[in-house]
Amino acid sequence: MEQLPLVTVFGASGFVGTQVVQFLARRGYRIRAAVRRPDLAGHLRMPGAVGQIVPVQANVRNAASVMRAVEGAGIVINLVGIGIEGGAQRFEAINVEGARTVAEAARAAGATSLVHISGLGLTADSDSAFARSKAAGEEAVLAAYPQATIVRPSVIFGPGDGFFTRMATFARMLPLLPLIGADARMQPVYVGDVAEVIVRAATGEIKAGRVYELGGPEIETNRQLWQRVLRETGRNNTLFPVSEGLGTLLAMPMGLLPKPPLTADQVILLGKDNVVSEAAIKEKRTLLGLGLTPVSMDTILPTYLWRFRRNGQFEKIAA
Repeated sequence: MEQLPLVTVFGASGFVGTQVVQFLARRGYRIRAAVRRPDLAGHLRMPGAVGQIVPVQANVRNAASVMRAVEGAGIVINLVGIGIEGGAQRFEAINVEGARTVAEAARAAGATSLVHISGLGLTADSDSAFARSKAAGEEAVLAAYPQATIVRPSVIFGPGDGFFTRMATFARMLPLLPLIGADARMQPVYVGDVAEVIVRAATGEIKAGRVYELGGPEIETNRQLWQRVLRETGRNNTLFPVSEGLGTLLAMPMGLLPKPPLTADQVILLGKDNVVSEAAIKEKRTLLGLGLTPVSMDTILPTYLWRFRRNGQFEKIAA
């Protein structure tokens, strides 16, 4: 029986990475989980057999560590990216140069497949520094590894996410909630669906070398998403729309915190639509186009937002 190729996953301990590792393990692949702190990534071994999943140290800002991580790998998956700058973690260093480093290492190692995660609506001419860096990262990846597969998800949801969990945290703390980009449309996608596409692209189950745009079954405005969170958490906070300028002012003091809950750059992104393009739909570069039925927010959000209710799981929510 032919042995499956070794897979190196950068960012394996992250929100999407843990799902990707589990999906690969179920398919029988050997996985090298490339993380900055392997001593804190022992939990990644759990889904696999003994020795199937091995955490290794790698930092995309260090080319030598990246080369060691991809040595002998037939498949490389890069899930590393930052949405907030801090210290040495800068957009240019991680989202652009880090992406380039991984792609160049994958090519040099002779990997037959490279999958890179990006995001919807992140263009080179955006007002957002994060968006510009992710767009530049895509260009850097394709320049180094032209046959790479790019996966662009909308806002990703699931237990432990950084979007709905943050919104619910605000709802628990603030009676008045600033509504930024009230009419901007989002198409939240379940983390399991994103991981499934990444793994299928990496393992050749779907056509590689394409750009896939991933969104869930519902398209809702920021206002509707906030209302959804309030329903799920049984709260009646007041939403008050604010302009981008006022939102930026509100974000400025938050940006001084060690882990900012909101930044001026994120304010810009919240005012932009984040939905799958018509071109991707037409060319079947979406979940439905791949024959996958996207998981609804209705199915998943109640399974983890209950903890933000006043009485937790004991809160009675009206139907």
